[in-house]
Amino acid sequence: MSKSIIRRVLNRFLHSLARTLPGATSLRPMLHRLRGVKIGKNVFIADDVYLENEYPEAVEIHDGVQISVRSIIIAHTRGPGKVVIEENAYLGPNTVVATSGGRSLRIGAGAVIGAGVVIGNDVAAKMFIPSSPAKPVATVMVPLAKAERMEDFIRGLAPIRPRARTATDKPNAQSSEPKPQGRE
Repeated sequence: MSKSIIRRVLNRFLHSLARTLPGATSLRPMLHRLRGVKIGKNVFIADDVYLENEYPEAVEIHDGVQISVRSIIIAHTRGPGKVVIEENAYLGPNTVVATSGGRSLRIGAGAVIGAGVVIGNDVAAKMFIPSSPAKPVATVMVPLAKAERMEDFIRGLAPIRPRARTATDKPNAQSSEPKPQGRE
């Protein structure tokens, strides 16, 4: 897919406009359509969304899709692939959707992707992929804002050890029934 330099410059100019101008349901989708992105009706594209710059024609967004602020959709790494976002899917803030050359990645109809999630494989229709919960890994003894050197901050981190299992956490060895899995 060789493109003229004029087409590539125009594509980047339209992309810059689409990332910054208002019009999440009108102007932005129209600018991306001019670039070659296939966009359906009633699509919402928030501020600073990065939609495939080199191969915009490799992105397909169906009716009713909502793409939140600062999401990134990349349909190429080492050549063009294809990204299809089916109707009524929702991409949360800072979501990254990326596929590689020759591959197709599909986000199913009605799927909901939480904030900051990285998608590299297909997502089935109506699936909910929440944001990863932030889990503390260390206690800060020297606040970064107060540390004179990065080494002082790093030496001041006290790792949080996983909680040791207690007798109540272990399944009853005399019981023949397995302990149910999942959250309590």
